[in-house]
Amino acid sequence: MPDLPLNLWTAITNLGGAGLTFPLAFAIALWLAAGYSWRMAASWLALLGAAIGLVTLTKIAFLGWGVGVRSYDFTGLSGHAMMSTSVYPVAFFLMLQGARPKLRAAGVALGLVVGVVVAFSRVVLDAHSPSEAVTGTIVGALTALVFVRYWWEARSGGISTAVVTISLAALTIALHDVRVPTHRWVTDIALTVSGHDQPYMRAKWKANRPVRTPGTPGTPIAPISQTRDTLTPVAQHHA
Repeated sequence: MPDLPLNLWTAITNLGGAGLTFPLAFAIALWLAAGYSWRMAASWLALLGAAIGLVTLTKIAFLGWGVGVRSYDFTGLSGHAMMSTSVYPVAFFLMLQGARPKLRAAGVALGLVVGVVVAFSRVVLDAHSPSEAVTGTIVGALTALVFVRYWWEARSGGISTAVVTISLAALTIALHDVRVPTHRWVTDIALTVSGHDQPYMRAKWKANRPVRTPGTPGTPIAPISQTRDTLTPVAQHHA
């Protein structure tokens, strides 16, 4: 792990926060509609919406029912990783309109690098496991690359590259530290649809492994939680 100050890792991870990436995504959509077409803007929002929906479903599945993969410490896709690897490549793609193809491709690659660094910061800060950060990165990168590949030949209707760049940069600076309680909202949804009083938590979920009879290593008896008469979901605020 690179020996960087904690506040620097926090600043990096904030680049993937919903308080910044959601407004950036909508700003990109507005510029796409103004400079290209409403169809292009709609396709961007549709792709991103599908990715957000996938992240949300995996989180609800774990928080509400404890659905995950213990062997990989997976409890849901990282939203920070997904949003940063989808939004920043498309932002550079938009800002570099009219540039040479190689330069534009380099911009998209730089956006992906930003997303990967954000995903890594989530692991460094113990907000997500490696599997959650990697899968979130993959979903976000696919979202951006599908959009960029489909619209690579699109031609702008005359919006100013400088104005687009300044507006997106200003938005990034202004909203960098804005926090939005998305996890609390997702938790509320998970509890509502599952009917449980408390969400599942990572630590007890990971410890809930089958108990085996001494001398019969291949035969599971019951989960630890059941041998302790705790048949209801365990609770924790999932990072």
